[in-house]
Amino acid sequence: MTTDQQQEAFEFTSDWRQFAPIGFTNLLLCIVTLGIYTFWARTRERRYLWSNTRFIDDRLEWTGTGLELLIGYVLAIILFGVPVAVLQFGLQSLAIRGYGAAAAGIGVTLYFALLYMIGIAIFRALRYRLSRSYWRGIRGGSDSQGFGFGFSYLWRTIVGAFAFGLLVPWSMVSLWNQRWNAMSFGPMPFESNARVGPVFARYLLFYLAPIIMLVLFGVLAFLGFAGAIGQVAPTPQQLQQNVIFIAVGTYLLFFVVFGLIALVFYSAYFREVISQLTLGDLSFEFTATSWDWFKLVFGSLLLVVFTLGIGQIFVGYRNWTFFIRHMRAYGEVRIDTLTQSATREPGQGEGLPDAFDVGAF
Repeated sequence: MTTDQQQEAFEFTSDWRQFAPIGFTNLLLCIVTLGIYTFWARTRERRYLWSNTRFIDDRLEWTGTGLELLIGYVLAIILFGVPVAVLQFGLQSLAIRGYGAAAAGIGVTLYFALLYMIGIAIFRALRYRLSRSYWRGIRGGSDSQGFGFGFSYLWRTIVGAFAFGLLVPWSMVSLWNQRWNAMSFGPMPFESNARVGPVFARYLLFYLAPIIMLVLFGVLAFLGFAGAIGQVAPTPQQLQQNVIFIAVGTYLLFFVVFGLIALVFYSAYFREVISQLTLGDLSFEFTATSWDWFKLVFGSLLLVVFTLGIGQIFVGYRNWTFFIRHMRAYGEVRIDTLTQSATREPGQGEGLPDAFDVGAF
């Protein structure tokens, strides 16, 4: 690719006005069908987004179906959701009858099983999306079923919580590498060699924020108490009002500051992991800054709040266009060497991510 082609490798060719009829129609049909149409709505939305996304000289194509997503969701509920619900009632019964140790042991085992299944869900969701995404008639996928990744997700998530959570960045980056290194597109494997170092400083800021705010709150409270010495004591009603005001203000400030720092961390995280991802001779870059992330998240929040929830139909559109407009690709695609992927195509969609509300990307 030339320099101009590199800068324009990814392009979204539509706008929200053209997407709006699809979004509103999907919303109406989901309401009429009591949510059953959700899977076909998601498929219709993806088909639109993919078809309006151009990579180099051709558009993407989404070939997944709503029925695949529905089957995946139903299987997740039957194979895992129902047993978990039954076990929860069983644990309560054991605890009531005095078998607390047994209930605790089963509960811990259930938690480990849940982590394992979530790991498989994340892996298979990415595999499914790649297998249904076509470019020039070529699709992606993976020969792995995700069982090994499920175990990795389990133990790396647990280890990531060690050292008071300071190993979380290592867990996130290593799992990203393992998942993408198992994927391919056509005959070309993905390779990911993301590093922990470039994102750790941002995570440390995210990690220390609650401690810093707690110390700051203690200092301000002490200064306020010291300044009140010698003054007329407040009435019980005034004291109660002051406590409520300080508590609510601190609560809101905590989540605002914590959320902003989280965006700063994820900005560095995605820049690092995507910049270390390659596909054959192609390398990638993600250019979104912390300010770009803030505009995306805060804009979506305002959109949903001020439309009384109706604006939720545009959130997926905003997220997709955000990633596409900040993606860059460098290198060369050898069209003459592209052949169809020989990886196995999964038969159903993202059931576990839907059930547990976890994403593929």
